[in-house]
Amino acid sequence: MQIDPRTLSPKESYHWMTACLIPRPIGWASTLSAAGVPNLAPFSYFGGVSSSPMTVMLSIGRRRGEPKDTAANLLATREAVLHIPTRPLAAAMVATAADADASVDEFELAGLTAVPADEVSPPRVEEAAIAMEAVLRHHMEVGTGPVDMFLLEVVCLHVQDDVLVDGLPDAGRLAAVGRLGGTGYCDTSAPFEITRP
Repeated sequence: MQIDPRTLSPKESYHWMTACLIPRPIGWASTLSAAGVPNLAPFSYFGGVSSSPMTVMLSIGRRRGEPKDTAANLLATREAVLHIPTRPLAAAMVATAADADASVDEFELAGLTAVPADEVSPPRVEEAAIAMEAVLRHHMEVGTGPVDMFLLEVVCLHVQDDVLVDGLPDAGRLAAVGRLGGTGYCDTSAPFEITRP
């Protein structure tokens, strides 16, 4: 099968992209609105960009042509906390993907505990094994949607001790959740190793 992506509708293109690029890490982003209302939402167009300084990319599609709450909050306050969702938190993470009004606190919606961050204003999820406090360094609109793409510098990292092995997060202990196509998810509870040449 051969496909010319230029012939696909935006919906078809989305389905092909999300079915082929798997598994995708999930950036579970906590932000604050300009009015101080907490927001928590997951995004699977997320990944590492640089390790010096620690920088991640978060890409957020628009809803009915308007920036989603997370994008609007990032543009207004320039701060976020990005969490790595784990298998025990998967249902709560998916619950925060609801198309809720900007006045809704998704921490409460999903039954999660909001605790103060150290370096940024948005709260972090206390239950999350990994939380990265970050500040916005670059924003750009990409594509015909467009989507809002953010480059965020990590300024503080929180990691729960029980996922560490030899001082670093262990994939099996972490059981980080990844996004597949459709409603599919996976986790890292059964990693394998191959020695590199």
